Amino acid sequence: MTLNRLILLLVLLAMTSTAHAQRFNKKRDYEGLRDGTWEASLLIGSQGSQSAAGDNGSSVELDSALAWGFTVGWNLTAKWNFSWKFMLAKPDYVATIVPENPEIPTQTLNYSADRYSNQVSATYNFLRRPLTPFVQAGIGYAKLDSNVPNQPPVTGCWWDPWWGYICDTTWSTYDASGFSYNLGLGLRWDMNEAFFMRGTYIREFFSADRADFDFDTLALELGLMW
Repeated sequence: MTLNRLILLLVLLAMTSTAHAQRFNKKRDYEGLRDGTWEASLLIGSQGSQSAAGDNGSSVELDSALAWGFTVGWNLTAKWNFSWKFMLAKPDYVATIVPENPEIPTQTLNYSADRYSNQVSATYNFLRRPLTPFVQAGIGYAKLDSNVPNQPPVTGCWWDPWWGYICDTTWSTYDASGFSYNLGLGLRWDMNEAFFMRGTYIREFFSADRADFDFDTLALELGLMW
């Protein structure tokens, strides 16, 4: 399924949800719609391509990829929101590996990576009204896994009380993880007192062991308030 189709599906769901959400309506000031509410949302997005240069001519180029995730947040007031967001993307990449021995030719790997992101963010909505622009900033933890094994696989076997004798093989991979932070801006629309939509441009800054990455993501969310 393409990103455009997923966005269209979310828009259709939002339009349908608006009709059914009237049963959640309460007598509350329309300009204070978000005051003191919890919220959760599902998101889809497009993560931009990325490249980084390493030592001695090594490099990595990550393709753009579909991202998905979810958020859980608390609206302290109609203007201030605090949330936790998880996001996952699986970009394809090309890595150029330069051996230490100059007599060995340069190698090229084509793989698919996993990028995990956990962020705690503060969002400021400029207006107390249902339609408002906003800015956000946050910190968190990110992991970029190459999915390339860094040692031979290890196989273990055991007796399971339900499934009998089981063997499983595991292996570790080259990865990088650590602190990250993000900045973002966007537009929020509270369709009623139950449902909202939010479009966000996010830049997440992440430093790996040998390179720095600035991941740009355009995300669309459909959420529920209560």
